[in-house]
Amino acid sequence: MPVTYVLVHGAWHSGQSWARVVPRLGASGRPVFTPTLTGYGETRHLLSPDTGLGTHTADVVRLLVEEDLRDVVLVGHSYAGMVISAVANEVPERIARLVYLDAMVPVHGESALDAMPVIRGMIGGDWRMPPPPAPFGLFGITDPADIAWLRTMLSDQSTRCLEEPVAMDNPALAAIPRTHIHCTVKPVDVEFRPVPSVQPNGEPADVRELATGHDCMITTPAELAEMLLDIGDLAASRLSSPAGAGR
Repeated sequence: MPVTYVLVHGAWHSGQSWARVVPRLGASGRPVFTPTLTGYGETRHLLSPDTGLGTHTADVVRLLVEEDLRDVVLVGHSYAGMVISAVANEVPERIARLVYLDAMVPVHGESALDAMPVIRGMIGGDWRMPPPPAPFGLFGITDPADIAWLRTMLSDQSTRCLEEPVAMDNPALAAIPRTHIHCTVKPVDVEFRPVPSVQPNGEPADVRELATGHDCMITTPAELAEMLLDIGDLAASRLSSPAGAGR
């Protein structure tokens, strides 16, 4: 059974950040969508103090509904771990698998600040948050050409993105399998919370690693794409099973 990839970028980035991954995934014949969330990239002019997690959740839900996307492998990078969690809570029937790509992994009622307390220090007195300075603001990228490209896509974000709590109270959410991909090269001491050994659906945890920095879609796109293709095969296989076909 075919699956569709929806790749959701993290804070300060845009859908352009997946540009090196999309052709590799697309070569498999599976559809790939890379939405830019409201307030970032080409939509930066729409950024306001009210732009938050709810805005970004609505962005992705609208894409899934308007395009009638089903059997979706929903990938969230960094902050977008919050977004994909909220999306799956709203439309669990459309999601085949959640992929937390070096991402925040919240529980019901948490904000990004709860899921990753170290970022509290980034919030100042203004609602607008510019991209952080180096080294954190380079997101693990060291190649000068890649840094220059990264800076073309970075833009400010609203503090509301980090402060707004996530809703994860739909019982159907727990049934969706999850994969966690961790980038192991950290320029600064920023760690995400440990992954429980058992998923909410009772399956063993699926945790994978990429030996690169946080922006793996830029630094190791081939390796990331290969991993996502394998995850897509896993999702398709599960959907084709008698249990998956009847979900």
